[in-house]
Amino acid sequence: MTATVNSVNPGSIACDLGILPGDEIVSIDGEKPQDLIDYRYLIDSEELSLHIKRSSGEEEIIDIEKDAEEDLGIVFESAVFDRVIPCNNRCVFCFVDQQPGGLRKSLYVKDDDYRLSYLQGTYITLTNLKPEHKKRIETLRLGPLYISVHTTNPLLRCKILQNPGAGNILEELKWLNDLDIPIHVQIVLCPGLNDGIELEKTLNDLIELKSNIESIAIVPVGITKYRKENTLKPVTPEIAKEVTDRANKFNNKIKYQLVIPSDEFYIKAGLDFPEDESYRGYGQLDDGVGAARTLLEDYRQLKNKLPDKLSNPYKLTIATGELACNVMRPIVEDLNRIKNLNINVIPVKSGFWGEKVTVSGLITGKDLLETLLPIKKEIKNLAIPSVMLRSYSEVFLDGMTVEEIEKKLDIDIEIIENPYSCGELIGLIIENS
Repeated sequence: MTATVNSVNPGSIACDLGILPGDEIVSIDGEKPQDLIDYRYLIDSEELSLHIKRSSGEEEIIDIEKDAEEDLGIVFESAVFDRVIPCNNRCVFCFVDQQPGGLRKSLYVKDDDYRLSYLQGTYITLTNLKPEHKKRIETLRLGPLYISVHTTNPLLRCKILQNPGAGNILEELKWLNDLDIPIHVQIVLCPGLNDGIELEKTLNDLIELKSNIESIAIVPVGITKYRKENTLKPVTPEIAKEVTDRANKFNNKIKYQLVIPSDEFYIKAGLDFPEDESYRGYGQLDDGVGAARTLLEDYRQLKNKLPDKLSNPYKLTIATGELACNVMRPIVEDLNRIKNLNINVIPVKSGFWGEKVTVSGLITGKDLLETLLPIKKEIKNLAIPSVMLRSYSEVFLDGMTVEEIEKKLDIDIEIIENPYSCGELIGLIIENS
């Protein structure tokens, strides 16, 4: 892996210097950055010397003068420029192990990299930290970090992670607590394994370390049709209700909102989502914790910008995952009160992964086509969330592209970049008003 440029921000220093996608940053002031953390530190000066290797193979040194904290405007292909720290666990619920063959290679990579946790909010188990990694975390006080705990029972954690060295999680959490490094905790709930009494024990153990815990998220185990073993059970409406009740009871005991089940628990249990303040800044939004409330709050704040009537009839189809449809329906019902506006939200079932997978981010191009081709004639305008696509691309998980879908449906597709906001949707409506 190298520090390869993915894109350059318009009007930035890098843009003015003619740095292009595909170019490589070899070194800064003679030092080779290992990751985005190094890069940010090395460019934080008024004068620097940039060693660039162009995509053509040509190399050059560029001397730069700038404000000390001014960014160069480079977006890299990866946040890690050397080898990603691999995961040595074989978690019983690992999604990577529940995939079919033939997908792109990056989907089979198991990482447990503290740098990606700090930079991008990915979850780490703390079982793959070497002494030099710990020293760097201590020196730089890297945080917040996102920690996959699952259980504090040493024997059970070894069983869930299928790693005999995974049992000392409380010691590792105490180490971070002593350093005063903030963390977000994740518990993947596996019915029959770490729920019930075991979940209660985990929460009670974590309360002793709550001074540096920003949030504790509980998310349901994901099960695909490719899973070879039938040992995992899905979360049922009854279990979802029990988990939300237990979280409420625990939060009442400590007198503030610390434990936050993901949106799917509330949907399955048929409950209203917690209020905005319950999510403590939405620290685990990308894990499906508070996405629904964020969207609902955003719509509440933006709806007064909407017209009472559109000048011309406008029909829009929104295709998204089944979970997101549950959240979008009340918003769409309200929007359809606008005269001349007709919005239809279509749940896309995951034929690729199986019926137990209901999130938008795992919808494939084939899933989208199988849902929409039968109703092709009814679709005038189509929007999909960007989470269906690979970052910085228009490619679905199965390799199909947006352009291919557009040709088969004979329609242009609008990509909603921010799935947590109604701003782009309302912008479409106003544009057609």
